Amino acid sequence: MAETQFIRNFCIIAHIDHGKSTLADRLIQKAKLVDDRNFQNQILDNMDIERERGITIKSQAVRIPYTAADGTKYELNLVDTPGHVDFTYEVSRAINSCEGALLLVDAAQGVQAQTLSNMYLALEHNLEIVPVINKIDMPAADIPNVKKQIDKDLGLDSESALLVSARSGIGIDEVLEAIVDRIPPPAGSADSPLRALIFDCHYDPYRGVVVHLRLFDGKIKKGMKISFMSSGSTYEVETAGVFKLALVETNELSVGDVGYIIAGIKTVSDVRVGDTVTGADNPCAEPLPGFREVKPVVFSSIYPVDSNDYEELRTSMEKLKLNDASLIYEKDSSAALGFGFRCGFLGLLHLDVIQERLEREFNQSVIFTAPSVKYKIRLKKNSTEEIMIDNPTDYPDEGHIESAEEPYIRASIITPSNFLGNIMTLCLEKRGVQTNMTYLDEKRVEIIYDMPLSEVLFDFYDRLKSISRGYASFDYDITEYKQTELAKLDILLNGKPVDALAQLVFKGNAYDRARKVCERLKDEIPRQQFKIPIQGSIGSHVIARETVNALRKDVLAKCYGGDITRKRKLLEKQKEGKKRMKMVGDVELPQSAFLAVLKAKDE
Repeated sequence: MAETQFIRNFCIIAHIDHGKSTLADRLIQKAKLVDDRNFQNQILDNMDIERERGITIKSQAVRIPYTAADGTKYELNLVDTPGHVDFTYEVSRAINSCEGALLLVDAAQGVQAQTLSNMYLALEHNLEIVPVINKIDMPAADIPNVKKQIDKDLGLDSESALLVSARSGIGIDEVLEAIVDRIPPPAGSADSPLRALIFDCHYDPYRGVVVHLRLFDGKIKKGMKISFMSSGSTYEVETAGVFKLALVETNELSVGDVGYIIAGIKTVSDVRVGDTVTGADNPCAEPLPGFREVKPVVFSSIYPVDSNDYEELRTSMEKLKLNDASLIYEKDSSAALGFGFRCGFLGLLHLDVIQERLEREFNQSVIFTAPSVKYKIRLKKNSTEEIMIDNPTDYPDEGHIESAEEPYIRASIITPSNFLGNIMTLCLEKRGVQTNMTYLDEKRVEIIYDMPLSEVLFDFYDRLKSISRGYASFDYDITEYKQTELAKLDILLNGKPVDALAQLVFKGNAYDRARKVCERLKDEIPRQQFKIPIQGSIGSHVIARETVNALRKDVLAKCYGGDITRKRKLLEKQKEGKKRMKMVGDVELPQSAFLAVLKAKDE
């Protein structure tokens, strides 16, 4: 184990798509942790979904051995972090286990919304920030302008900014030297009682829970008895080691190290990310400050396609929760879909990723209901009491409601000024109210809007990107609850409400939403021997309707000529049969119908 003055713990933070994973790739290649034959891009992104989308979802740690220019050997612990606004929680956990951060800025795009918010996160934890201008070899690179932005927007010294191209490997040696020179070594004492922070964990089917730790004091050895401070449970350490792309056993971790332990933990729920690990025989006086409690903003229910797979889904959710501490779920049930879970997500991309991970990693076929946010409802009988509702099935009768409030966000959008008009039109359409507008320089504007979170959930981010050709950046904070006109939109099939399709909507948007859902369902529901009405209603008031036409059997085919009364008799008989069939006939909803309702907002 290296002494603490030869250890550096750092993370890479930036806006989405500014080159964090590519820079991590170059640092790993420089240290020859992997030979060129086995190397692949985004080497720390070990999920297929991360590679396909080109995004980082999970923070990943790796130890990089480095020999400095003066011949001193260092151990650099790197934590690669996500850039999307939905995964800020992952970033905050990575920052908690480091002393310094490389702040990446794209030489073509400049400082964007997440660059600012991630920098503030790092400053809150007193991290040493090293600005790095990436992609300097791109034709669109504007280094003098980006340096101005670093000075003015970030308040950092642009003269100390490193110029690199992570893709072609320019400036990587300077980055490694800056990490050693500018980032302080970890504080703490190896002789103090053990204090280690759990910043992540994953589940291994053969070895149980693998706990990812950062040691702030003391040592941890194979055979040592440890205790988790939040639950008080004790375990014996079977293995300790470090991350060098694979798990490498060292059997001891010391102060300042970032590594892992395996202690025969079989139950997923025993480990809490943010908990403090200490020695069972010589515990520390007080736990480390954990992470701020994660607050989900988007709620949706998950059901297995086959209700017999409920237990499998429950086990999968437990394992996924271990790997993604920001996922929150509780049991739920639906008349149409059986037993499932009501889940809280940090945003719509988070929901999308969870759905794909359930299907790919755990082979679960699942149905998600339409996403919703948490509303505050005040009832007439007791107007001082507020109830929180995120599920349309819990929505009280319209006549009992005194008032309803919905969560609002402070949305910060940084955009080139030539896209300003279209973006303002989009924000107005989403019920946004502009509170501020600042010209950051000749070309870039920052606009601040107050808008309902429910309007941002669905297609806002995609439309913002398409309007601005990918140049606008978006970041938001939840601010307060404000009065709203809320309604429960029921979808009726053949006159029967389907609880899994119900949505809570703003009254002004209810007609458009209902019409789109009905149109989508019409295309997805297979035709029957009778007509199927699809209706969108608020209470008893139907506001939209589509009809799936019947499969018509030609009962007159065998009538060759003859009296008209004979034909009419056959048609009347068919009509009676269809009426009876409609009374007893149930309409089966295919899985694609539920997905179509979710996509109804993309138009």
